[in-house]
Amino acid sequence: MSSMPSSLPGADASASTSASGPASASVLDLAPVLPVVVLDDAAVAVPLARALVAGGLPAIEVTLRTPAALDGLRAIAAEVPEAAVGAGTVITPEQVGECVAAGARFLVSPGWTDSLLTAMAASGVPYLPGVSTASEVVALLERGVREMKFFPAQAAGGTAYLKSLAGPLPQARFCPTGGVDPENAPEYLALPNVGCVGGSWMVPADAVAAGDWDRIEELARAAAQLSAGGTCR
Repeated sequence: MSSMPSSLPGADASASTSASGPASASVLDLAPVLPVVVLDDAAVAVPLARALVAGGLPAIEVTLRTPAALDGLRAIAAEVPEAAVGAGTVITPEQVGECVAAGARFLVSPGWTDSLLTAMAASGVPYLPGVSTASEVVALLERGVREMKFFPAQAAGGTAYLKSLAGPLPQARFCPTGGVDPENAPEYLALPNVGCVGGSWMVPADAVAAGDWDRIEELARAAAQLSAGGTCR
């Protein structure tokens, strides 16, 4: 297997906010919740992103699950500079290049292969490769990758599994995604190896379709206030 860099791209940089949007050495530290967005229409991307940012969620993951995804990502990157927009569901090396060219500030994958990891490491932006087993975590740690997506979180063992990993593998940090909701998110955030959680409850499909940006901003604000031991109401 190919060798990886000793840290994520930009790992030595300090977090800051600039005209090009929030910058951080770690995607996990931008906000407690990373909105996972599916765009059926690129035209809603900009107002949706503005609502999320206004609610306190500056990092946005646009998943590559629809034909509109790249156009939507590109629009957010160009028109909502205060957002740190990234690409999710990145599964091929070719997609890595396409997403970075569109303006992605970070990359997220549901899993990883050698070729995908190599492309992500060469991309120049932070990345979260997906894992669901201890062996996958160890393999990434060998390659210098310490921040990962835990997916599918609930189906793969949830908080109990991540708590079990914290003992032998304390250097690994995770963004659990998949089955995470306002009720169980605080349980994840209470774990020492969880930096943030990924979820889509703050971007309900009916609100997006109706253009109800006030509702989305309200849901985002509640999500941004989530912390260990609290709940999102």
